[in-house]
Amino acid sequence: MKELLEEIESYWSTRTEGYSEVNQKELHGKQKKAWLAVLEKEFPAKPKEEIRILDIGTGPGFFPMILAEEGYYVDAVDYTERMLEKAKENAGGLCEKIRFARMDAQDLEFEDNTFDVVISRNLTWNLPEPEKAYQEWYRVLKSGGKMLNFDANWYSYLYDEKKRAEYEKDRKNVEKESLDDHYLCTDIDRMEQIAMQVPLSAIKRPAWDRKTLKEIGFGEITVDETVWNRVWSEEERLNYGSTPMFMVKAEKPSWGAFELGGLSVTPGHRKHGVLTIGDGEFLLPATVIRGTKPGKTALITAGVHAGEYVGIQSAVELANDLSVEKMSGTVVIVKVLNRDEFENRRGSAGQADIGNLNRVFPGDKGGDKLSRLACAVVKELQAKADYYIDLHSGDDYEYLVPYVYYAGMAEPEVAKLSRRMAEQVDVPYMVRSNVASGGSYNYAASCGIPSVLLERGGMGAWDSEEVRSMKRDVRSILRYVGIYDGHKSYRKYYPLDVKNVQYQSASYSGLWYPAKKVGDLFREGEILGVVKDYEGNVLETSVAYSEGVILYQAGSLQVLKEGPMVTYGQIAYEEDDRKERIASYWTKRSDSFLEQRRAELHSPLAGRWLEELEKHLPKKKGLKILDVGCGTGFFTILMAKAGHEVTGIDLTSDMIAHAKKLAEEEEVSCEFQVMDAERPDFPDETFDAVISRNLTWTLPDAAGAYSQWCRVLKKGGVLINFDANYGAADWSDTKGLPENHAHNTIGDALMQECEDIKRQLPISAYMRPAWDLETLGKTEMTSFLFDLSVSSRIYTEVDEFYNPTPLFLICARKGE
Repeated sequence: MKELLEEIESYWSTRTEGYSEVNQKELHGKQKKAWLAVLEKEFPAKPKEEIRILDIGTGPGFFPMILAEEGYYVDAVDYTERMLEKAKENAGGLCEKIRFARMDAQDLEFEDNTFDVVISRNLTWNLPEPEKAYQEWYRVLKSGGKMLNFDANWYSYLYDEKKRAEYEKDRKNVEKESLDDHYLCTDIDRMEQIAMQVPLSAIKRPAWDRKTLKEIGFGEITVDETVWNRVWSEEERLNYGSTPMFMVKAEKPSWGAFELGGLSVTPGHRKHGVLTIGDGEFLLPATVIRGTKPGKTALITAGVHAGEYVGIQSAVELANDLSVEKMSGTVVIVKVLNRDEFENRRGSAGQADIGNLNRVFPGDKGGDKLSRLACAVVKELQAKADYYIDLHSGDDYEYLVPYVYYAGMAEPEVAKLSRRMAEQVDVPYMVRSNVASGGSYNYAASCGIPSVLLERGGMGAWDSEEVRSMKRDVRSILRYVGIYDGHKSYRKYYPLDVKNVQYQSASYSGLWYPAKKVGDLFREGEILGVVKDYEGNVLETSVAYSEGVILYQAGSLQVLKEGPMVTYGQIAYEEDDRKERIASYWTKRSDSFLEQRRAELHSPLAGRWLEELEKHLPKKKGLKILDVGCGTGFFTILMAKAGHEVTGIDLTSDMIAHAKKLAEEEEVSCEFQVMDAERPDFPDETFDAVISRNLTWTLPDAAGAYSQWCRVLKKGGVLINFDANYGAADWSDTKGLPENHAHNTIGDALMQECEDIKRQLPISAYMRPAWDLETLGKTEMTSFLFDLSVSSRIYTEVDEFYNPTPLFLICARKGE
């Protein structure tokens, strides 16, 4: 990196005179006044001599000179010594108001919170570590200070053939007009070599800048992609027509009052009122909650569709329920976006005289009323947001199963975070949206704001349970993104991906008779419903194009021609990455598990465990036993030593490798296989016993696992499962545990990873072992025993093996 920085300095040393000549043209042309107008518009309203300005990458000193002439004091830095010398020469007597210094833009030598304004032009594209530079610029800005960065997608033609053609056209236009070619009068080959080594030449901007600045912590970020039109000369327009300059403006948050649409909220307070947006045209009922600590801003909206009441009532209640004391950052809740339609009971989407607000984003300031509203939401509300949650319900003629959309057509990191937000929602399904505009949340994501849309309820109704669930979902998302510090909520579901969503519209107006309910699963070719006329004649049959699940469908007797009839999609089980995360976690812990189980086999606990198992196993030698989730093989080896034929399975290959090693050390014969505990690959009725310890709490589909374990048991066989309510346990409390205990040795990062996994597993919310007994009761198991006193017999010492969470035992016998 240092070598590249030196090469960049060397190159710009050779460009000093030519670059200075370009600046001189600007100083004597109309650009000087144009640039001053652009800059001064963004300066704070206080005396010029009190405004601290930093110009980074000053080059021959254009910005400091035009500002010093106006009475401002400027610090100007550049890494190239010859540029600084030329800047001082150009500034002459103005140097008394300018402090020049050689400095790396990526490693500034100023104190934190020094400047009111940081400005830069045509620099970031040329930096080896532009993100680090932005972090430094944030650091030296005062709270409430502004950064103004003027740049372009310079040298993007090296990676884009279309841009290459446009660049070549520029060269011809310059030649045709007999002007200086700003590219060809330089050492272009050398510059292109440098451009190919710095990251931003190949990255689409200013989307990258917006995303990076948000991650660093900047608050309001706006981009002006037409600024070149105000500051460039005709010569510059011809030279750089294919690479228009943009301005990125970003403000460092000042943790004082939050101002939006006429509402002003100080830290630690909430304000109910009306947001005034769209030049006063739209007055939206809203609440702004400003946390006691600095943080990000979440926008929550409801009532995009005026007849979707669960979302609206949830927003109304959240405005009062969210605790200011638990908040780091700001939450803006707009209770009804489509206010006129809501208050005049004009329903939701699909009405020709109203239109569908969620289909017109990003809107148009000069368009119809809905377009103007959408435009105001984008420009004034979404522009303030770091995260966006849009609350919906089924329309006033629709039933739906609760589910969540997440934005998929955005930059990869934005789409990834949108998905992670969706994963926090306690619903059966989530759908990746594959459009970038139209929907409010889709467009927000295309602008760099991670976004989701929640769906609950429908048929023009709402009830307290649906509202309670939606509020819980919102709090879970806010907790995940770090805005809200509440207790984790228990959940019933982890949302599975639904792909290939089919939106079937009716070909005829008529009477609709669905054959399925929302949430029903079906096979390809099944009939989902029919449309009939008043005489009962079938006008249309809805047939499933593929297997899937119904997300929502018309709940009214009538359907309209070209109106919604039924919507469904395929469940993408392969997209559920929880097992990969679980296997990855236990891989990290496999080495320490080997050491613990090796020691445990030669401790008094081995005998106690053997005694517990033999109480419930059939009283004969040579049992065929399956140890599910065997880890490094403790139970497997224990049972093999007792004379049984044992197979141990585990999802984590490193655990199985260690289990084989441990069995070899103990000189016992047993079999180990890498296998999913939820889908054991054995024939029906293979084993006399299935045993497990501390596994079911880690399974995404524990009910399915129990069903499979029952399947592979012989008639009369037994299932013996030791587990605990780990989902409710707080493993951060290690008081009283020995220093060599696993909870004290695996580190905070692994403990937190385990907590994150627990929050994604529905079993963490169940009352156990009551849930286990209920679930096993639905299988072929016919007799049950449960014991809550296992821990008192096993863990008689508080040592390295001690389990602070009380175990329970379930023993179930399969019917003869």
